[in-house]
Amino acid sequence: MTSVAVLVELLRGGPSGGHVKCWEHFARSASRLPADARRGLDLTVYFLGERERVEVLSPHVRLAMLRPVLGTGALTSADGAEDITDLVPYHPRLAALLPRHDVWHLTHCFAYATTAVRLARRRARTAAPQPRLLGSVHTDVPRLASVYVRYLAGRWLPGDPPAAGGFLADHAETWLRRRQGRLLECCERVLVPTPAGRRELARTLGPHRVGLLRRGIDHDRFRPDPAARARLVREYGVPSDRPLVLFAGRVDATKGVPLLAESMRLLRERGRAAHLVMAGAGAETESVGALLGDGVSLLGPLPQDRLARVYAGCDVFAFPSRTETSGNVVAEAMASGLAVVLPEGAHTTHWLTAPGRDGVVVRHDDPGEWADALGALVDRPRLLTALRRRAATTARETHPSWDRVLAEDLLPVWLPRVPSRRGESAGRR
Repeated sequence: MTSVAVLVELLRGGPSGGHVKCWEHFARSASRLPADARRGLDLTVYFLGERERVEVLSPHVRLAMLRPVLGTGALTSADGAEDITDLVPYHPRLAALLPRHDVWHLTHCFAYATTAVRLARRRARTAAPQPRLLGSVHTDVPRLASVYVRYLAGRWLPGDPPAAGGFLADHAETWLRRRQGRLLECCERVLVPTPAGRRELARTLGPHRVGLLRRGIDHDRFRPDPAARARLVREYGVPSDRPLVLFAGRVDATKGVPLLAESMRLLRERGRAAHLVMAGAGAETESVGALLGDGVSLLGPLPQDRLARVYAGCDVFAFPSRTETSGNVVAEAMASGLAVVLPEGAHTTHWLTAPGRDGVVVRHDDPGEWADALGALVDRPRLLTALRRRAATTARETHPSWDRVLAEDLLPVWLPRVPSRRGESAGRR
């Protein structure tokens, strides 16, 4: 049996982001593996937690939470929407646990990853069994960090925060990109969510060292629901007489929220009756509310089951983010039957099979252009209905389940003796 340790150095909790939820899904899929596949895998997914504990999903699958040594909780905003990681260069408790595992799978570039690489190098100088180091890319951490540095500079630095924040943000992004590159260079294989990301990383690591790790979708949870709109109106008081434009995620500049808010303001200024629904929290929440007034409903962070009902009750999903490596919220929206509006060139567009027919792509990050795209859907109900139906069809026919991604993308990398089943079956599973 091969023991795999996946290192997710983010705080696990109810409102955790897509990176955490991704590995929760994979762990649950692993706990459901049939006996013949389960026999070769023992899986532990390590997160950060307020206290050390273990959540057992099956005899061979568990989620382990370790306390951060130098957590970033003190650096978050008042609403605490940012992901919390650990900045310590070496995590002693993790270092004590890692030797029991055969495969060390890095998913980030802070405490857990640096501890694993340092420990692996130390063990390479001894006769101890050598682990297999693997990696996967889930978030554009350097770009996210640069945005957060600007926010922190605005809160803490006297004088001219924009100038100082820009200087610090540029240096933080450059430093983290180099750090991430050094850590990935130590891995025998690195997995990325999209073919475009694979081509990009292959230029530095070589094509033989880069593979795909797609994102899955829970088709049973995220699906069209004709009764969802009435429930959304009743539970949250959103208007019932106009199209609803949904955003889900962190409400800050990393997700393009200022751009979306301004485009909705322009849309209303032009006399279009559209209402913005925002599920999430972040540094821009207050400014969005001030800008749009009664034209926005701010729902705050929502668990997955409630979020699924919100998706199904809306009409359009607008997501201007360029920091996503995959953007699972886009897949969830499409599976729920929403017309999605995305920025051209963003990795999130890989969920579309026919841009213009199962989703709208906006060329420039310009509020006027985004207002035009949203207005075209608001003004043309038949086009909106056609896009929604095609989005749901694309999701149903081409977006894989978490079980399928585990079987086709992860198990053959963790357990090389397991052949990949990709290409042997079509459609969702």
